[in-house]
Amino acid sequence: MSIATNLAAVREQITTAARRAGRDPNDIALMAVCKTFPADAILEAYAAGQRLFGESRVQEFAEKFTQLAKLPDAEFHMIGHLQSNKTAKAAEIFHAVDSIDSAKLAQRLNDAAQKAGKTLDFLIEINVGGEEVKSGLAPDSPEIEGILQQAGSWGNLHFRGLMTVPPYAEDPEGARPYFRRLRELRDGLAARSFPAVSLDMLSMGMSHDFEVAIEEGATCVRIGTAIFGERHQL
Repeated sequence: MSIATNLAAVREQITTAARRAGRDPNDIALMAVCKTFPADAILEAYAAGQRLFGESRVQEFAEKFTQLAKLPDAEFHMIGHLQSNKTAKAAEIFHAVDSIDSAKLAQRLNDAAQKAGKTLDFLIEINVGGEEVKSGLAPDSPEIEGILQQAGSWGNLHFRGLMTVPPYAEDPEGARPYFRRLRELRDGLAARSFPAVSLDMLSMGMSHDFEVAIEEGATCVRIGTAIFGERHQL
């Protein structure tokens, strides 16, 4: 099937899942994850009405950027682990970084964004499953509060919320406790007072479990395979 057909099917699934959960489908953003796919696939998705995209590697997206930079209203987010030595390039080519896991990294990104003359949104990545192979902060890490306390001082960063990648489970229901934990963490932080902090974004859920994520409060789901097909190997 075509990318346009796949996008239509995913959007319908989002609508169905949202209504099942008593939510407005318009409150849930669809991010098309295009890592390993060529710029032509992104252009095809854009032609089908998709505007929000996610990439996992700075260098990979930098190679596609010249073909995509002038797309009106397209928005590109860095969703993979960001190395500190790549912050300058990330600030140049992305609209947001959804995978911040330290105040030091956020500070470097803010400085890079300032030099680039841009303001970037960012999310804190939470490693809800405590997996050593994944980046992100533990849900009980004091670093989370440290980032929130400093967020107001970063003039070129706008904090939006939290992101997670739960442990993989064949049964999508296996991800539910992790999605719920992220939502509960967000709600607990929102109940406290942090200056210049918005906690409206919960980025969670991928191709095999996004309907469960929506039921647990996701405001952005990150879909790759269900839109573009099986991933290309780099």
